[in-house]
Amino acid sequence: MAAPIIQSPNIDEDAVLRAMFEARKRVFIDLLKWDLPVLADRYEVDHFDTPDAHYLVLTDMEGRHRASARLLRTDRPHILADLYPHLCAGPVPMGKHVREITRFCLDRDLDAAERRSARNQLVTALVDHALANDIHAYTGVAERPWFDQIRTFGWQCEALGQPCQHGHNELVALHIHIDAQTPIGLERAAIHAPLHYRLSAPHQGWRA
Repeated sequence: MAAPIIQSPNIDEDAVLRAMFEARKRVFIDLLKWDLPVLADRYEVDHFDTPDAHYLVLTDMEGRHRASARLLRTDRPHILADLYPHLCAGPVPMGKHVREITRFCLDRDLDAAERRSARNQLVTALVDHALANDIHAYTGVAERPWFDQIRTFGWQCEALGQPCQHGHNELVALHIHIDAQTPIGLERAAIHAPLHYRLSAPHQGWRA
């Protein structure tokens, strides 16, 4: 399992991962009521949290979780291709230059202003990470209201098919194109919020 991208150089990486999985449980299970597995009655971890998964995790200087996202390779098992290919009108975009964004998570302890700041920083980090790692596009699955927000961030984002009803929600498959002009689009949309971070060496695994 790859280590997280974090803001402070002196934070224990396993502690950051624990905080991220705990925050995911509080958001996606406790708040949104998604039917997901829970580890040790505390962490949201599923079968896509493999050694191939990468994580962008924004922390404060004490290592507390602020925001995070999981990136999955699309030449390996991932959510859109494995669970929701019917959301795409055509082939599911896949390949070594495409990553899937999943578990975009803003910590529940943040107030409204802090959430907006963390969201903007995480979106910017996703773009910076893509440009630095030869990633040309992101895919994902989003509920319709969240997709409508994502489209306003200033990057080139489009639906891969028509929204489909899934339980009480409409789901949309999305495709985000990333190139050298993307940061300019984020700036125009008042989303661009760069920060200094580091990518630590990969972990071989993680346990609660």
